[in-house]
Amino acid sequence: MSEIAATIATDLLAIQAVTLRPNAPFTWASGIKSPIYTDNRLTISYPEVRQHIASGIAAIIKRDCPETEVIAGVATAGIPHAAWVAAELHLPLIYVRSKPKDHGAGRQIEGVLKPGEKVVMLDDLISTGGSVLQAAEAVQAAGGLIQAVGSIFSYGLDAATRNFAAAKLPLFSLSNYSELIKVARDADYINDDELASLHAWRQDPEHWDVQA
Repeated sequence: MSEIAATIATDLLAIQAVTLRPNAPFTWASGIKSPIYTDNRLTISYPEVRQHIASGIAAIIKRDCPETEVIAGVATAGIPHAAWVAAELHLPLIYVRSKPKDHGAGRQIEGVLKPGEKVVMLDDLISTGGSVLQAAEAVQAAGGLIQAVGSIFSYGLDAATRNFAAAKLPLFSLSNYSELIKVARDADYINDDELASLHAWRQDPEHWDVQA
């Protein structure tokens, strides 16, 4: 586990941006039972946490996407973190709505994006990747060249891997589900039985059972 992945996992657990509840699971909109609930919007209220996030993402962009010219935030949760990363890298910022405005100029992308500019898109969370990939299509339609999509946290689901591969877009996350549950066990947030159940959900979310 990388140092930044462990730091972010520790941060998310400490501020309760991530809640693990394998014995009393949450229900997603899709109907899937999930032992984890994530609300990374909470991170904006913690200066030290959000600095860890901005510095971590900026470091990845410098290393892996050094030609990046624009940082894009996905509305709404990705916007503040994209702004902090853009400030860290001294790069222009844009943000992308889920759909075009139904009034005014009808924009879906706010800010200045010139055709051919190299873009890294940021969101707070990747589950299957559906919403951020829709935003990526809008950027591509406007002429942006997406270098990568990044997030604070990813569930690491196979569906996301397939979706990003189909879109031919690289994906990175500061931390992920597997690393977080290891940190949670090391810090005694969960016990061995709960850890086993959490691993079982990751292997087969659609058929996971609370007693697994």
